[in-house]
Amino acid sequence: MLGAIGLDERQETAYRALVALGAAEITDLARRLALPETETERTLRRLEQQGLAAQSSTRTGRWVAAPPGVALGALLTRQRHERGQAEPAAALPAEESRAESEEPAVHDLVEVVTGARAVSHRFVQLQRGAAEEVCALVTGRPIAVSGMDNEAEETAATRGVTYRLVVEREVLTAPEGTSELTAALGRDDRVRVVDRVPTELVVADGSLAMVPLTGRGAEPAALVVRAGGLLESLKGVFETVWRDAVPLRPGAGGDAVTETAAVGPDATDLEILSLLLAGMTDASVAKQLELGLRTVQRRVKGLMELTGVTTRLQLGWHACANGWVARDLRGRH
Repeated sequence: MLGAIGLDERQETAYRALVALGAAEITDLARRLALPETETERTLRRLEQQGLAAQSSTRTGRWVAAPPGVALGALLTRQRHERGQAEPAAALPAEESRAESEEPAVHDLVEVVTGARAVSHRFVQLQRGAAEEVCALVTGRPIAVSGMDNEAEETAATRGVTYRLVVEREVLTAPEGTSELTAALGRDDRVRVVDRVPTELVVADGSLAMVPLTGRGAEPAALVVRAGGLLESLKGVFETVWRDAVPLRPGAGGDAVTETAAVGPDATDLEILSLLLAGMTDASVAKQLELGLRTVQRRVKGLMELTGVTTRLQLGWHACANGWVARDLRGRH
């Protein structure tokens, strides 16, 4: 069944076995598959290239299965339109995993990815496997990955995945920095800037995080964290940096970006608020202002974060109390 996503019969059998075990030594897996150890290792290397397995960070010769929901989900997202029959295959190993395997050991909740190609593959895989949101801290001089992947972002955006990015100010002066940020803002990504970020970081759906392990000049390596206190800490790092960063907006002419000097609603925000307070739905507002529905909803969410409220009713009260709506109405007459 997994042939639809590029696995041959031996690779599929090995992956299913590894999922059932959670993690295994090459010797044990070879015995289970009735294969020579050399052939078993060759098969595992192939699974590693596809992001379906990884070597344990704590024990040499031990291999860990990538979670089917993430690993297969990313492959299926890329191939779903071409190979619709592949989707049911992703659920099967997940069911086998729940039925046959025990809770994974603590050391199997983290994965060390080594080599530029493997790191880049896992970085894209995290984005393509995301269902709701991708958060990232982007440095001006990347170590493990080279900025964000525009193709992966565009693919994720078509599925409704939202992006929150914090970039170092140095990115604004990089040769491709401005064009990449302009493209991100054009996709309705929410982008902010700071002088320095503490580390490169990607968090997908709040359930997976990826951070570099090596310094500049060394072979690229990254740590993928799936659960536990370390994941919560990394999520906290992102939210702290995000809260203190300055929002970026498209500049004049659409080919530049500018920092928001004074945080507050712009003219489009005020139009949206005015129409919502008049009783229009999000869809009606989007149509009236010739905006995308997701753009309207994201701007409303941004205004709620800005004002520190939790409901739209509170946002409406805040808008009236601060004269935002009145200011908008005066500008429209």
